[in-house]
Amino acid sequence: MNERLTSISAEHTRRIAADFCLRLPPGSVVALHGDLGAGKTCFVKGMDEKKGIEPVRVTSPTYTLLHEYEGDRLLVHADLYRLENENDAVRIGLDEFMDSDAITVIEWPSRAARLLPARTWRVSLAPGASPDERIIDIVGPAS
Repeated sequence: MNERLTSISAEHTRRIAADFCLRLPPGSVVALHGDLGAGKTCFVKGMDEKKGIEPVRVTSPTYTLLHEYEGDRLLVHADLYRLENENDAVRIGLDEFMDSDAITVIEWPSRAARLLPARTWRVSLAPGASPDERIIDIVGPAS
């Protein structure tokens, strides 16, 4: 499944993410692509809203690397920006989360590209025509 959506605001981005999250089966992995400030953490906030988590609790895990959010199912939010390679990702336990029933969302997934399973969804966020607009591309797993 390939889908291109245009978000007109941060709130709209969260609604798109919430709807997307409803489609994800347990154990899904989401590779979240986008430059700094593209709206990646905003997208994760929307995913968490559907899980019954207060969106104000969702923050970027840039310095802590991983955040876990409990809800009707576990959502793991990883930011690999500060990692050098797959070995660092294994050291923080990312592979274990990806092998669980948790929904694992990974910012800067290229740092652990070889670890990503075939069931990985790819979501890209890019600036649109206005400052608040985002182009969101969602590509479903290969298999």
